[in-house]
Amino acid sequence: MAEYLTAPPLQELAPGIRHGFFTRRGGVSQGIYASLNTGLGSRDDPQAVRENRRRARAVLEADYLATPHQRHTDICAVIADIADWPFDVPPVADAISTNVPGLMVAVNTADCGPILFADPKARVVAAAHAGWRGAIGGVLEATIEAMEALGARRRHIIAAIGPCISRAAYEVGPEFLRRFMDEDAQNDRFFGDSPRDGHAMFDLPGYIAHRLARAGLDRVHDLARCTHGEEGLFFSYRRSCQRAEADYGRQLSGIVLLP
Repeated sequence: MAEYLTAPPLQELAPGIRHGFFTRRGGVSQGIYASLNTGLGSRDDPQAVRENRRRARAVLEADYLATPHQRHTDICAVIADIADWPFDVPPVADAISTNVPGLMVAVNTADCGPILFADPKARVVAAAHAGWRGAIGGVLEATIEAMEALGARRRHIIAAIGPCISRAAYEVGPEFLRRFMDEDAQNDRFFGDSPRDGHAMFDLPGYIAHRLARAGLDRVHDLARCTHGEEGLFFSYRRSCQRAEADYGRQLSGIVLLP
């Protein structure tokens, strides 16, 4: 069975709303992709990836699974009618919002932050992928606005930040730090000392939580799980690069409205 983690504030909404931050366990992929790799953009066996995605969808009891073509954008796609979504060739976006029952909206990550959203009153859900580019670029705010277009109220929205790279593992260079300081001088609180001169350690989940709170969300939960540090549970792009591996797997994070 595909294994996944849950966030308590979203878990309280079950069974009407189900969600999962999937780990790398419970799939059929082999080698560096073992075992629940759900990334269609990886060089894994496509049939294995499709089976892994089917397992993830089934365990949340969803009828359909929609993921965007992720490119670190600030775009949130909206699905108000399942007939309008091109499952085979999804559009470029880094978040999806929907009010369609039975449709699991999800994103793939391997160090970037997966964020799941729900307004249980309006019955609108969303999933967003936020690395540093998406977070500073506005994908989180775009997701909230897309949910509001479907009838959600931001004061009712609950958000949960899933497994992503932690500050302890996320070393960045001076140009990265400068960009965040140019955006807001108070962003220095998201950076800590690095062993290397001119570098810093970046708190991605802390920055995501800050952006969500600044956007007006009162309930933001962070699972506080590090993809880089917990190799047995999660894929990690940075860990893969450090080992000079040819590719890396991706884990899925999704949410679905049930009847």
